[in-house]
Amino acid sequence: MEQMLSYVSSYGFPIVVTAYLLVRIEGRLETLAVSINDLSKIITEKF
Repeated sequence: MEQMLSYVSSYGFPIVVTAYLLVRIEGRLETLAVSINDLSKIITEKF
């Protein structure tokens, strides 16, 4: 937590929030990409 406060004071609140959100969303995007690929394979096999 102290490190996060250090970043906020050094880089500014908007930059720190943006970086935090990008890190959180990255994992979800990877999961979504895998799901889309799996769905594509299933649809191709059915038709």
